[in-house]
Amino acid sequence: MWSRRLFLAAGAASTVAPAWAALGGARFLAAAREPSGDYALCGLTDGGDIAFRVPLTARGHAAAAHPTRPEAVAFARRPGTFALVLDCSDGQVVRRLAAPDGRHFYGHGAFLDGGRVLATTENAYASGAGRIGFWDADAGYRRIGEVASGGIGPHEVIRLPGTEILAVANGGIRTHPAHGREKLNLDKMRPNLAYLDDGAVVERIELPDPKLSIRHIAARADGTVGMGLQSERAPEETVPMFATHRRGGPPTVYGAHLAPGFAGYVGSVAWSRDGTRLAVTAPRGNRAAIWDGAEIELLHRPDICGVTAAGGGFAFTDGLGGILTERGTRKHPCNWDNHLVSL
Repeated sequence: MWSRRLFLAAGAASTVAPAWAALGGARFLAAAREPSGDYALCGLTDGGDIAFRVPLTARGHAAAAHPTRPEAVAFARRPGTFALVLDCSDGQVVRRLAAPDGRHFYGHGAFLDGGRVLATTENAYASGAGRIGFWDADAGYRRIGEVASGGIGPHEVIRLPGTEILAVANGGIRTHPAHGREKLNLDKMRPNLAYLDDGAVVERIELPDPKLSIRHIAARADGTVGMGLQSERAPEETVPMFATHRRGGPPTVYGAHLAPGFAGYVGSVAWSRDGTRLAVTAPRGNRAAIWDGAEIELLHRPDICGVTAAGGGFAFTDGLGGILTERGTRKHPCNWDNHLVSL
């Protein structure tokens, strides 16, 4: 069941939609598996209706929304090598990107410099080194370079609000396409949260437990980063499930009591627009937690995973085709993938 107060708008200023969304177009993006077994990327309206559907050649993951244009880049799930640039007003594919030789995408990206540069998380899989690739969005998404991510397995990358600093969730787990999704270095994994400024790592923090992979992150206006954690310990072990960090200070971990019910796995994380609440989802535990800095409210729903800020609260998707917004609940004949992205 879900508590409607989680979705109530806090104020009109937080509910402004892009022009194309206000006209009935997409407000969210989510990858899906169709009943046929094929994959697609869908644009969803505020009310949870499907505004457009784009066929994919393989499973999708997440997307990066352009800050000023009705445009987004959607990425393949690891170890996929494709990305699609979409016109979000109608769902048309305007460009296709391919990871460079010897690289694959991790499924996430972020825009810098007012939308002129796209940053992508990548695996240089011959060496296992994490890379952040850069693409010139004003020149047809031409590849313009790459830098070290500061660790192994850079999964999600975000831009800290009001800055040009990137925060990178280096999950610490080495993989190689030849081994599918097998984890190759669990005995030596060292995840970290790295901050990059002008291509250089300027700060890097590690959690006390190296078996907690930092995979998904979100930042609020003051630069505080929320981290969703994935435990590589036994499922019954009590370990923190999320953490926060602000540059210059130590990380703080939370939610150890949640671990058994979460099955040690967080699938997505988001701050509310006003920064007062952090949502973390646990699809393997069929629940999400909403933390207000003091207390945690649980939302129980099968395979709930996608979450993003919406209105004054959150919108969620689940693996059974459900989408939950402040307008209510809709269900579609598909399986939503891990992430829900606001446009």
